Amino acid sequence: MPERDDLDKLKTLEDRIAKVKATLDPPRAAQDHHSMAQIGWRMVIELVSGLGIGAAMGYGLDVLFGTLPIFLVVLTLLGFAAGVKTMMRSAREIQGEKIEAARPGVGAEQGDRDSGQ
Repeated sequence: MPERDDLDKLKTLEDRIAKVKATLDPPRAAQDHHSMAQIGWRMVIELVSGLGIGAAMGYGLDVLFGTLPIFLVVLTLLGFAAGVKTMMRSAREIQGEKIEAARPGVGAEQGDRDSGQ
């Protein structure tokens, strides 16, 4: 019987060690290795779409009013500025998610506060 008690104590000790290791280990990345490429493409698309929408609106207004280069240039620059602003907002959002993921337990507490529980 002493062997059985020793085995139970050893199993209990292994469980305690595993729990402590789980709290000390950094969390694993939730995203796969393609995630950085996805983020990069998202930002490129945001920039190009801002440019494209601004240029299309500017060209349309120039054709409508007969002032070909003025609105095209102005709205293309405004579209570029809007695209850069959207890219920066996305970068801040992604960086915030990574910071939250790096801190263990913070995301769960924040979620509990936001949901009113």
